[in-house]
Amino acid sequence: MEKISGALRRAKSTRAIVVIHEWWGVNANIEAVCDRIARHGYTALAPDLYHSVTATTPERANELMSQLNFSRAVEEIRAAGRQLKEHEGMDEVHVLGFCMGGALTLLTALQTTEFSKAVFFYGIPPRAAGDLSRIRIPVLGHFANQDDWCTPTSVDELEREFSEGKVPSEIHRYEAAHAFANERRPEVHDPAAAELAWKRTFDFLAR
Repeated sequence: MEKISGALRRAKSTRAIVVIHEWWGVNANIEAVCDRIARHGYTALAPDLYHSVTATTPERANELMSQLNFSRAVEEIRAAGRQLKEHEGMDEVHVLGFCMGGALTLLTALQTTEFSKAVFFYGIPPRAAGDLSRIRIPVLGHFANQDDWCTPTSVDELEREFSEGKVPSEIHRYEAAHAFANERRPEVHDPAAAELAWKRTFDFLAR
């Protein structure tokens, strides 16, 4: 198996999380997320879906996301999960993503069998991308009420889809803006909402 490029942080356990980056790429924020996860006892691997390219402006980030082949990205995420199991000795691997990565997390949960649980922050794939009611692993979602991409209405629709499909799911909403967990974006970062979301995340993964 070809080694997956990206950010890797090892912890002294047999639990791991594959981290899926936002539309910016594997940047300082994603490196910090991997550090946080490792401090909580999980090995973290963030595959570089842009292959050594990062964006610093929304225009460039949108360009990179628009060029990304989502089906191929899911296969790279799956390969990252296999790498953690086969080469890092992990017994339990989860997947977690933000924004674009949150949408990819749901597609990964739908289309693969490598992962035990999925956590997604303010990301929903287009409805045409797949029937999310067919997800069978436990999922946890975090959304912002001030979000013009993953709007409260779209979150309502996602919850109905999960309910109809009996997907084992938890959805939490926060009085915050999109990307509230991104510590590198002070204009939207909400420390209280972010810390609560992370607490809920690690509690969910530990159950």
